Amino acid sequence: MDKQAAQSEIASYVGRLLRESFGKGPQSIFVSINRPFVVLYLRSFLSPTEKILLDQGQIYTIQSTRDLLMKSLIPEIKAYLLVLAGMNIQEFYYDWGLHNQSGIMVGIEASEEYGQSRLESVYTGKEQLELEVNTISQQVEKWPSELYSCLINERTLLVIRIGILISIEKELIRIGHEESLRLAKRNLEKSHLHNNGRFQESLNAKVIDLFVDWDFHLDKSVIVFILHPGQ
Repeated sequence: MDKQAAQSEIASYVGRLLRESFGKGPQSIFVSINRPFVVLYLRSFLSPTEKILLDQGQIYTIQSTRDLLMKSLIPEIKAYLLVLAGMNIQEFYYDWGLHNQSGIMVGIEASEEYGQSRLESVYTGKEQLELEVNTISQQVEKWPSELYSCLINERTLLVIRIGILISIEKELIRIGHEESLRLAKRNLEKSHLHNNGRFQESLNAKVIDLFVDWDFHLDKSVIVFILHPGQ
């Protein structure tokens, strides 16, 4: 199966899976495969119940419920990607842009070579963007020990940070407060990332959506910028 057909099949499968689990699936899913990465961008994904909760400001309630559901869905999505596309996904990240009714899922194969991916991905504003992400990371936690970025396609930019957790965060994870930490970090980091006009200036593209997630046990984070080029 060629890449375009695989991307279409993945979008159809994940859309059906989400509809069965959440009661309402996304209006559209855009799948991008650029090995070792697969990125799924979801649009118009908010159930009627979630809309009521969002209107009432119950963002954490929506996020917590979705986190619980995703724990059961991720193994199914990984298994499907292995069978359909031959992608052995080792890491899986996701995040929601509730204000835009959007979402992101990112899978990374077990055989990834971040350094090589970084060398092969050259785009306008790369150095400035990586510096700005490092600076923001230092403001809210610490300067990453490693940072790589890859332009998956002209509308999808992936940034990977390694070694960003500070001691108090590691202790919260150790004593079982991982989910609370995730909710707090989403709010804090995204407030810094969203309100930063330098990304748009560096990339010469409008940032229409932005997502962030972590694998605390690997001390690793993924940031995804959804772009509108030339804006």
